[in-house]
Amino acid sequence: MKEIDIEKWERKSQFNFFKNYEDPFFNITANLEVTNLYKFCKTHNLSFFLGSLYTAIHSINKIPEFQLRLRDGKVYKCDLIHIDSTILNDDNTFSFCHFEYKSSIFEFVANGKSVIENHKKGKLFDPREDALDIVHSTTIPWVSLTSFKHARNGNEREIGIPKLVFGKFFNENNVKKMPFSIEVHHALMDGLQVGLLFEKMQQYINDLV
Repeated sequence: MKEIDIEKWERKSQFNFFKNYEDPFFNITANLEVTNLYKFCKTHNLSFFLGSLYTAIHSINKIPEFQLRLRDGKVYKCDLIHIDSTILNDDNTFSFCHFEYKSSIFEFVANGKSVIENHKKGKLFDPREDALDIVHSTTIPWVSLTSFKHARNGNEREIGIPKLVFGKFFNENNVKKMPFSIEVHHALMDGLQVGLLFEKMQQYINDLV
């Protein structure tokens, strides 16, 4: 990680304005068109769940603001961001799995399948609360959600890790759409960067062949 010099940072004013908010997070939920991602995963026998995670983390690593984190009141830029996600256990409880970023969707999905298989053998509940170089993710495959509120323990504003939610995909005029929710720390980024994430994710999906 590299420390950001706040005094020379173009976001100094915005950072100082939002950093001490009781709740400095904002959330945007919108639909992604995932027809092409669904077809791609079917064609290549890939997990749509893991393919969706890769679409997000691949795009996140192309936006510098999504690599920013807080520690002890200072701002740091991580070299690479990975993704932690909930998975459903066989007894309908859930656990967390850590998925390392890979350079291709095929490598990411292959590694992800191994992570899930190994997890199910041991069934650990490991939220990795001390890690900074991650985003938190969950999937709600039962609801085509239009908004989402996360549970919080009170220290998240001192860390600034983004939280993602993938909802149940649905068909509209022969197009598959999937609700996607992103919650971020306003001291570290604005709506512009969240909008850019949606754009990059959609472009990645559209370009899959």
